[in-house]
Amino acid sequence: MAEMNLFVIGDVHGCRATFEELLGHWQPATERLVQVGDLVDRGRFSPECVALAISLEVRYPGQTVFLKGNHEAGMLQHFGPHGPHAPWLSWGGRTTVAQYRARPALLAPHLAWLSQRPLYWQNDHLLISHAGFADTPDPLDEANFDGVIWRRGPLRPMGRRQVIGHTPTTGQPTFDPITNVLNVDTGAVFGQCLTGVRLTATGELLAEIAVPTHPSDLPAA
Repeated sequence: MAEMNLFVIGDVHGCRATFEELLGHWQPATERLVQVGDLVDRGRFSPECVALAISLEVRYPGQTVFLKGNHEAGMLQHFGPHGPHAPWLSWGGRTTVAQYRARPALLAPHLAWLSQRPLYWQNDHLLISHAGFADTPDPLDEANFDGVIWRRGPLRPMGRRQVIGHTPTTGQPTFDPITNVLNVDTGAVFGQCLTGVRLTATGELLAEIAVPTHPSDLPAA
């Protein structure tokens, strides 16, 4: 049986209505859904975005992958035994704390689910992570600022296509043919758009779908 196509979504950052609209383009009968991390922070609906992801995982078992981004890692550290985490608060965590304070029953189950998010998804042709694999020791060490949830800058050619988010583009996906890296973080929380890319299991780009950010998702000015 041939592998399913993939529908890969960039950084959501609490933009629930935009996320919901983009999910309307996902074709569960033929596609695996992969979201590159950073569901939370900055936007107005972080708890709702996590709840939606959990509900999709339950409804479509084995067909969804929600990766861990640096914002999930910061949130987990803040609420963990070594918190509070002041840097995370300054990246948008204060907004997330306030949102969960209004929905306290969601916090514990959401933290438990977020703690189980994988750092990458792969097959023989694709390697999907939040920030990508670079030439660095221990790329899967979450404390490594050149690792797969933190890296800014050039990535390592891995012999297959990498798909990442993390570093916002100016509103369109970017592709580096030298390293074979596709970046799908198109700055939804900055008022640009949330993008999904449809790929074959061998990494061929079939479509790019961009949904302009709903104003209701954006943080107050």
